Amino acid sequence: MPVEDIRPIKAGMRDHYKALRRALPPRQKARMDAAIARRVASLWQYRQQEWLLTYVSTPIEVDTTAIIRRALADGKKVAVPRCVPNTRLMEFYRIESLDELAPGTFGVLEPYPDPARRLTDTGKGLCLVPALCYDWKGFRLGYGKGYYDRFLAGFGGHMVGICYSNCIRRSLPHGRFDRPVELLVTDRYLRRTNREPACSQNKQR
Repeated sequence: MPVEDIRPIKAGMRDHYKALRRALPPRQKARMDAAIARRVASLWQYRQQEWLLTYVSTPIEVDTTAIIRRALADGKKVAVPRCVPNTRLMEFYRIESLDELAPGTFGVLEPYPDPARRLTDTGKGLCLVPALCYDWKGFRLGYGKGYYDRFLAGFGGHMVGICYSNCIRRSLPHGRFDRPVELLVTDRYLRRTNREPACSQNKQR
C-alpha cells in the first residue's frame, strides 16, 4: 500500500497551532510563560546541570528571556543557537547577557559567532527544545526546517520540551529517527515521557 504523505497534515497542524498561539491574550500568555519558567527552575535536571541550552523565543513561542535571565543569575553557563548560513544546521554559543543578541536568520535573535564561545561538547547539559506542539510521548511538531532535529541527533544531555498545555496532543506523526524529549513542561503540569535520558543511555554504553 502507498505510504500516506504526512507533509500536508503537518502543514495544517502548524497553521492551527500558530493561530492558536497568536490568539492568546497577552496577559494570559504572560501568566502561562511565568508558570513554565517556574517549573523549569524547579527541575532537578535544571539544578544539577552546569549548562543550559535554550532557544531565544519569538512572540508566539513560550518566552525564554526570563528563563535565560534566571539561569545567568543562578551562575549557569547559557548557550543559545545560531543558524549556520546556507545550511540547515545550527551551532550553540555561550552568552552572558541578552544584550549580546542581534536579529539573524528568520529575524530570530542570535549570538555573535565567536569561535571562543562556541559550544563544542554536546554530550551534557539541559536543552530546552521548542515546538509548536508535543504529544504525550515527547515527540514534537516543529517549524519544518529540521534545525533542531539535526542538532538533537547528536546531543547527549537532558532534553526537555516546554510548551503550552493547549498545544499538547495524544499523538503526533513522526519518523523513526525523530528523538522525543524526556519531559514536558507546560503551564499546568509536568509530564514524564517514556524516553530514557540520553545521558543515562550514554552511561550504559
